[in-house]
Amino acid sequence: MGLKIAISGKGGVGKTTLTGLLAHHYAKQGRRVLAIDADPSPCLGPALGFSESALLDLLPISEMAELIAERTGSDPRAGSGGMFKLNPRVSDIPERFSASLGNIRLLLLGAVQQGGSGCICPASTLLKQLVRHVLLERDEVVLLDLYAGVEHLGRGTAEAVDVMLAVAEPTNRSMRTVRQVQVLARDIGIEKLLLVGNKAGGPDDRAFFQSAAGSLPLAGCLEMSPAAMAADRSGVPLYELSPELAREVASIAEAIERLAHSGEPA
Repeated sequence: MGLKIAISGKGGVGKTTLTGLLAHHYAKQGRRVLAIDADPSPCLGPALGFSESALLDLLPISEMAELIAERTGSDPRAGSGGMFKLNPRVSDIPERFSASLGNIRLLLLGAVQQGGSGCICPASTLLKQLVRHVLLERDEVVLLDLYAGVEHLGRGTAEAVDVMLAVAEPTNRSMRTVRQVQVLARDIGIEKLLLVGNKAGGPDDRAFFQSAAGSLPLAGCLEMSPAAMAADRSGVPLYELSPELAREVASIAEAIERLAHSGEPA
């Protein structure tokens, strides 16, 4: 059963950690997972447990100049001012330019480095068409690890997101970013949002998230865990090293399913 989840929040709050945990949770259920890293400095692969050799030749789509030119019919020498297709073919990209680990497929999206979030250029057009395709036309669990914003989403495409997760640390600064995510998400038509607290050190942090959430439903909290460092050093997925975090992410996944399919928050 398809499920489309976007994960956003301030840089460094643990979006990639949560994405990795959710990917392994759904893969363990026997569901096919497409995990998309939209960070210009991708780090989702190691968090999922991909080896260095498996990631060696995996490039962000935004850096594939020949592919962008081929699919959009653009002339790289023309910069952003030339003519190009606004609906390039993208359906084969997730299989051809990704890496697989069991039921999990990893795709690196990257970011357009010119023109800002409003850039209308061949690279941004291809990326947005690709995101549109995976959200609207693929029947699997799609996890979109966003880069500090919603620039890869647009009106129409965003409506295909079943749930957006706003990840936060137990700080007021992090929660201010969550409020910005709420505004940006609702501006493009995403109404189903959940807060996920990360790096919780105990009851006080959990109480902070409960209080700071306001009207935003709290899906759950991930505890600060020494297993995170061990996972990073060993290359073993955090999901396998921490039964506690695996249980916590299962509870978060239940809240996602409830909101996605019945419209009721956790």
